Amino acid sequence: METILRKDISKQIWDSMKKKYEGSAKVKRQQLQTLRTEFENLKMQSGESIAIYFSRFMSITNKMQLFGDKSNDISIIEKILRSLTPKFNFVVCAIEESKNIDELSLYELQSSLQNVKVEVERREVTINGTTINNNNEIVNVKEEGGGGVEEVM
Repeated sequence: METILRKDISKQIWDSMKKKYEGSAKVKRQQLQTLRTEFENLKMQSGESIAIYFSRFMSITNKMQLFGDKSNDISIIEKILRSLTPKFNFVVCAIEESKNIDELSLYELQSSLQNVKVEVERREVTINGTTINNNNEIVNVKEEGGGGVEEVM
């Protein structure tokens, strides 16, 4: 502020401010580039919940916007769909086929993914008295015979 007070005309003030904050613009661009790299490499971890993944994802995109990034919701949604774990492949296909991505909000996408995850985890298959969930984990072993396959809802 002291350097500004010593200037007589607005051009001198402007030049002084520009010189002072020019370094900040470079730092800002470098930070944005770092965040973009983090954004491009972001992938959902195995076992990670949709809520936690969206939280991590939105944290990065919000920081990018603070540093001047102009990404729109469509590119963010497309990145989310590309970066989900393989167990969501069928959901990604369904969303891309049934919904207009241009009109889909981030909230709607998160809700759809959470609803599907709950439904998938809820379904279990029983084979010869042994109940297996979608992660191929044994949930329950029934000792009394009973053959065949049945879906438990």
